[in-house]
Amino acid sequence: MLENIVMQARDPRETGAFWETALGLTTLTSAPDGYEGRMTFGEDLWLDVCIERVSEPPPPGWRLHLDLFGGEEQQEVVKRLLGAGAHRIDIGQRDVPWVVLADPDGNPFCVMEERAAYRDTGPIAALPLDCIDPERDGALYAAVTGWVPAEGVGPVTLRHPSMHGPLLELCPEAEPKQRQNRTHLDVRPEPGRQAELVETALALGATRVEERWALGHSWVVLRDTSGNEFCVLD
Repeated sequence: MLENIVMQARDPRETGAFWETALGLTTLTSAPDGYEGRMTFGEDLWLDVCIERVSEPPPPGWRLHLDLFGGEEQQEVVKRLLGAGAHRIDIGQRDVPWVVLADPDGNPFCVMEERAAYRDTGPIAALPLDCIDPERDGALYAAVTGWVPAEGVGPVTLRHPSMHGPLLELCPEAEPKQRQNRTHLDVRPEPGRQAELVETALALGATRVEERWALGHSWVVLRDTSGNEFCVLD
């Protein structure tokens, strides 16, 4: 199942404190080199937000970001987030019904307007991910997460089988991937089935990441068919 949303920041503790406030997280770890907080959606249904320390500011070209639930209270949510340390940014969105903000480290996110598909999502409405081929990557993520097709805005949308929690929206990419993503997803297989899940992902078009930073861990770092990183945990 999908377990972690992993972000990067120059100050994980500060950025983690912002996301704790923004999402109502229960903090599990808060340290200079890393933060982890948990969102609970129901019995045995949760997602962790993990923040890793990096030295560089976020580059342009975001392929995975968080769409936060706003709905009828969108402007009130925006005001609260600005008070917690977010700031407005312009990424060329022009006249759109959602509001584009960035966290204290500069990671962009959106506060969404009312949409029927966002019922029972919790504080994160959706996780939009840019893909070359949403159908192909959708099949891959369905296999590794156990999530199922659902109503959504993207051409391919997946969701936890309970139909609670955020949507994973596979969206057509605006431009080719250029660098390691600053936000990625972690999936955790059933105990003892890490190798099996890795082989399933490879058979569906994923590739192993062979760069030095990706090696020597208990988890396996892969890229989907569009080059987006994700990890299969032990």
